[in-house]
Amino acid sequence: MDIQETVTREFTKKFGEEPAHMAHAPGRVNLLGEHVDYNDGLVMPAAINLATWIAFSPSGSDRSTLVAVDLHDESTFDMTGVKSKTADDGEPLSEWARYPAGMAWSLQEKGLSVPGMRAVFSSDVPRGASLSSSASVEMTFGKAWEKLGGWSLPPMELALAGQRAENKYVGMNCGIMDQFASACGEKDRLLLLDCRSLEYRTLPLPEDVAIVIADTSVRRTLVTSAYNQRRASCEEAVRLLQQKMPALKSLRDITVEEFNRLASLLPQETEMRARHVVVEIERTSRAIPMLEKGDVESFGQLMNECHASLRDLFGVSGPELDLMARLAQPIPGCYGARQTGGGFAGCTVNLVKKECTVDFSRILSSQYEKQTGLHPAVYICQASSGASIDY
Repeated sequence: MDIQETVTREFTKKFGEEPAHMAHAPGRVNLLGEHVDYNDGLVMPAAINLATWIAFSPSGSDRSTLVAVDLHDESTFDMTGVKSKTADDGEPLSEWARYPAGMAWSLQEKGLSVPGMRAVFSSDVPRGASLSSSASVEMTFGKAWEKLGGWSLPPMELALAGQRAENKYVGMNCGIMDQFASACGEKDRLLLLDCRSLEYRTLPLPEDVAIVIADTSVRRTLVTSAYNQRRASCEEAVRLLQQKMPALKSLRDITVEEFNRLASLLPQETEMRARHVVVEIERTSRAIPMLEKGDVESFGQLMNECHASLRDLFGVSGPELDLMARLAQPIPGCYGARQTGGGFAGCTVNLVKKECTVDFSRILSSQYEKQTGLHPAVYICQASSGASIDY
């Protein structure tokens, strides 16, 4: 049974009638430009064919009842009181419910109508795997409220509303990339986003290349605090570099050569964190003509360099991620492999010759399981379209 059938069945079981509507939004994987979105950098994500699906109907009142199939949980809250982050029973909203409630709050802040709904949702985007399951949930509910509210937002505006929800309501100080990729994805194309101007275009993904995602099956706690610490380090670097470059607004504004000249202004750890960002932005710029020419080999080498930088400079890798990337890189047909997303655990992204994907997945799974005793989930993915209302 696919997810659409599951949420429809569970909706009917819970509410005694079939849902009026359905919407979905994909997860995302980032091929290059890691931890630079909140530094005004360039990123290269793709929406993937793993998604959150929601079956929903208007509730006819200000109350929303949401059922999370995968968590075997539900939450009811009043739409006029989402700012308080409390459920109908007066208890604080559960962690998962803060994502849809935060989206409702963010849309209300824009002056949009956000009516009560009855909804059942489920996802095959693995949670905590750095594939943007939270952004997928936010964009799915954003499309649902768009349908019920009778308004329409451009995809980028919906993405910005999701980022605001995660920053201000949930408390995760993320950049725009995750919500952007989920909202604006295009089939068979990579997205190139300038996180400062929010201008974007698409880049070709060669037909004979597949995106393979390998989940280490490991999750880490305290990822949010570590992520926020990395962002704080970048902000500290900007403040210190402004002593010599007063016009500097973000790490996007300094070249690698300028950074090398001024690096002694920074404490060692701050210098390492900032160096990753400055070089990664330059690395992503170099990747653009490679993709336009179909030079997958050179692009894959940049992915490998990115992983080393995330490991050695930015400090957001982990032993399982390092092992997974190290095992993948020499397998025949693999152009490049690196950790993707926030880091510490979760997934690697691998660019693989399409005809080699089955053997690649089998070899990588076997070698990883042999060395760790963990069974990794491996997904052969394609770049997919962004969030949409299905009916």
